[in-house]
Amino acid sequence: MIVESTVEESALEWLSSLGYEIANGAVIAPGEMLAERGSYDQVVLERRLRDAVERLNPRIPAEARNEAVRKVLRT
Repeated sequence: MIVESTVEESALEWLSSLGYEIANGAVIAPGEMLAERGSYDQVVLERRLRDAVERLNPRIPAEARNEAVRKVLRT
């Protein structure tokens, strides 16, 4: 039988091996000192997205990077 925690731990281990930073959800939760979102309704961690877009596309104009972020965040 496969349980959710086994799948979660395997996924986190795999993502970590690919270079992704793994953060504990309770630490970055809304209302915490290191919160990365205002509420759980915010699925995308916007600061991380903006940082990644800038890091991966340093030569394109800032407005184009901002537009890319807007498109990702648009529901």
